[in-house]
Amino acid sequence: MDADINANGGGGGGDLASLTAGFSGTQKAAILLIALGPEKSSAIFKHLKEEEIEELTLEIANTRSVTSQIKEAVLEEFYGVCLAQQYIAEGGINYAKELLEKALGEDKALDVISKLTASLQVKPFEFIRKTEPSQILTFIQDEHPQTIALILSYMSPAQSSLILSAIPPDRQADVAKRIAAMDRTSPDTIKEVEKVLESKLSSLVNQDYTIVGGVDAVVEILNTVDRATEKHIMETLEIEEPELADEIRKKMFVFEDVLLLDDRSIQRVLRDVENSDLGLALKGATENVQTAIFNNLSKRLAAMIKEDMDFMGPVRMKDVEEAQQKIVNVIRKLEDAGEIVISRGGGDELVV
Repeated sequence: MDADINANGGGGGGDLASLTAGFSGTQKAAILLIALGPEKSSAIFKHLKEEEIEELTLEIANTRSVTSQIKEAVLEEFYGVCLAQQYIAEGGINYAKELLEKALGEDKALDVISKLTASLQVKPFEFIRKTEPSQILTFIQDEHPQTIALILSYMSPAQSSLILSAIPPDRQADVAKRIAAMDRTSPDTIKEVEKVLESKLSSLVNQDYTIVGGVDAVVEILNTVDRATEKHIMETLEIEEPELADEIRKKMFVFEDVLLLDDRSIQRVLRDVENSDLGLALKGATENVQTAIFNNLSKRLAAMIKEDMDFMGPVRMKDVEEAQQKIVNVIRKLEDAGEIVISRGGGDELVV
């Protein structure tokens, strides 16, 4: 907004919220930072992404002046949102609405809640998602696999992977299979699970069916679990559900899939890999994978790594898998950054 920001008339003591009704979220954020001052704003910038900082900096630069009424309106809205988020975290939407009505009045409370529910996804099991995985495991390990699958679907992949790795191996593939098969879960079912688990979680905002689980959820979890757990689950699924196993494998990347990379991509990956990790990883690799890697190294470096592999002698499989996982993490990072392309056999074509 490359202009002065002035309230129309600026008088009359009308509803402050109406003064910023036409402003975008970025404009309100810029005004808030201007109102807070350089010191507090710089502290906030430390928690933002680079593109968000650039966007806000540009907006602040284009905002030459702000009236006191608009500053007050933005600060009041920010205060209301902060209160609401705190109350939601403590006890859910209904709890937040009740306290906000006492603090701000019924109309303003409804306005704040409606804005938040439009922008935030307040998920069931929020309380569990903030709990240590070890505590959750104690809490749910004796539950039915379907119940475990439902809870893991609502948690972050990092948390879910730790729990999936810790439950008995004979149940891991069953839980993974149930997550993949899960599509839409009735709010009544979710509420019943919450009740049984005696959780103090927020009730569902509405009766819309909630989409959770699915193959993508399993892939995210399996991409995070340790290699041994991943292999066990995939091997079991290949026997019990070969089509599902194939679908999952197409969406995830394991060390042996380095063969899906072209020579240029392999060379780019190797630039970010430590030679010690590479030698250890190749100790447990197939001949085809070793050949693909050595063909993309200089003769001198390939000879040096082969010599290191011979010198290190027998190694623990766990150490090999950890080294392989480091390289897989490099590959996934480069793929996310668009620096390499993995041919996953899904029919995608490169346009040159």
